[in-house]
Amino acid sequence: MAPYDNDALLTIGAFARASRLSPKALRLYDELGLLPPARVDPHSGYRHYAPAQLERARLVAWLRRLGMPLARIREVCALAPDAAAAAVAAYWAQVEADTVARRDLAAFLVDQLERKNTAMTTPHTPLTMRYAALTDQGLVRTAHQDAAHAGPRLLAVADGYGPVGGPAATAAIEALKDLEEQDLTSADLPAVLEEAARRAHRAAPADEATGSTLTALLRSGAQLALLHVGDSRAYVLRDSRLLQITHDHSLVQSLIDEGRLTPEEAASHPQRAQLLRSLDGATEFAPDLQLLEARPGERYLLCTDGLTGTVPAETIQQVLATADGPDQAVRELVRLAREAGAPDNVGCAVGETAGG
Repeated sequence: MAPYDNDALLTIGAFARASRLSPKALRLYDELGLLPPARVDPHSGYRHYAPAQLERARLVAWLRRLGMPLARIREVCALAPDAAAAAVAAYWAQVEADTVARRDLAAFLVDQLERKNTAMTTPHTPLTMRYAALTDQGLVRTAHQDAAHAGPRLLAVADGYGPVGGPAATAAIEALKDLEEQDLTSADLPAVLEEAARRAHRAAPADEATGSTLTALLRSGAQLALLHVGDSRAYVLRDSRLLQITHDHSLVQSLIDEGRLTPEEAASHPQRAQLLRSLDGATEFAPDLQLLEARPGERYLLCTDGLTGTVPAETIQQVLATADGPDQAVRELVRLAREAGAPDNVGCAVGETAGG
């Protein structure tokens, strides 16, 4: 950076007031290389900024007001004005598309809450479920570490990692299979599913280098308990709209949530496989649990990141919406993953609800 006259520099407090950014935000932006100070005192560590940096700082402030992630702001600030304008327009178009997706998810959640209230006085709608599961080693990996199960009451996928990841994933699925045979009519579904998964967690090798993800749906009538640990995912296709109903427990997802990474950067991040939660026997068991109310005509997809990392969400939605049934859906999804290069193992389970 070109030298500045020390007398012309602003303290971090003065610069914060002039730019409408807090000192805490300025320290973060310095850490990210987004807005480094013009000078840092070598003895005190105090940051000083040049008045010429105010224009960039104000742009950052405006982009943050738009809700733009910090990683994307860094990209915009590096562009010429015309290119920056185009980048902001493209970002806002994506925001509008994401808003539609969140609106659909909000509608799903509202429906869930309303159905739970109705269920207190109205008998559950009898439902049946068609189902299918399929795994594939892919075209690159030398070991197959994904496992999947589909049955009338249980859908589950697990993605193992580490030296004995395959057995860990298989053991996680096996720990849940007994639930297919239990009378769950009056059971507390989330508690039953959580306890089965907890047993799998305890049985996993006490080694953070080996473990497994686990995403599972347990059904009794129209009630569905959803348990999720890791970065495998669960989706529901409702009224031809695909909704992701789990949130990844991964390092890159946490960085996206904080605005430090864009989804595009996350796809190629060197630590994209690092999990914050898993079944590994060495860390605390902390699954996400939900109780959902299903309705006829829905399709549920549980899958490992070997599918979502290669097949776009729009394509997954189209397959689920047009497939004749769960068996055709899982076969087509695996075929598309292989067609895209299948750099990872692939596991998926699909369930379709129908009136009893």
